[in-house]
Amino acid sequence: MIDGATNFISLLLLGLFLGMRHATDADHIVAIATIVSRQRSMRDSMLIGAAWGVGHSITVMVVGGAIILFGVVIPPWLGLSMEFAVGLMLVLLGILTLTGLGRGLGGRGGQAHNHVHAHGDYVHCHRPGHAPQFHGHADEQTPLAALDRSWLGGLPVYQWLRPFAVGLVHGLAGSAAIALLVVTIIREPILAVAYLFLFGVGTIVGMMLITLLVVAPFALTAVNLPRFNWQLGVASGLISFAFGLFLIYDIGFADGGLFSDNPIWQPH
Repeated sequence: MIDGATNFISLLLLGLFLGMRHATDADHIVAIATIVSRQRSMRDSMLIGAAWGVGHSITVMVVGGAIILFGVVIPPWLGLSMEFAVGLMLVLLGILTLTGLGRGLGGRGGQAHNHVHAHGDYVHCHRPGHAPQFHGHADEQTPLAALDRSWLGGLPVYQWLRPFAVGLVHGLAGSAAIALLVVTIIREPILAVAYLFLFGVGTIVGMMLITLLVVAPFALTAVNLPRFNWQLGVASGLISFAFGLFLIYDIGFADGGLFSDNPIWQPH
């Protein structure tokens, strides 16, 4: 009886630990770094990490639970499609970040701007001077300000909807692999679902810790080193875009990929 209880607790603790480790996967870190690149608040960043983790955990519980409880089989084309969506999402995140940060890059005649400043959490640069002819835009015309004025701006939690949606997509890509692994080591369905739940809790905690580490350089350089802060933002956008393109090619067009004649899906 004691051995059974010990094994039960050990398996659940293993799920919690592996969930925290799962949060450190490269595609997860790239996505969250791109999302929090404009954040200056440690508290808000932790909430963003939690929103990503909740979205990820919901998908893992739904898809993984269906596999464990009902024996749902994921065909190769569907499994590859779920992973392919992660690549598309990373490319989109990179484009959105670079578009926002790049508004202040070009000047008349192709001259580079050299005055860096911020509008809230939107950092950019332009020619010296604060008159309208130097500014190139009104304060309310930044990409983030436009988003704030949209219908999303009326939602109290709209700033966490994006990481939540990103987490949902990441959960799609990894849920089947996680569930299939659980099935091979846990035969009891209820215990397997409990394992998935704690795996999700571990993922949420792990991502909250990661966002704290990621946002620290952005927060520390926002005021005193705005140009370096801007460069960090550009770097995060470029990495997200490049890594997304790599995933799109590897999952979609390499041998055995989604668009090949013989798609082969090996959950990992």
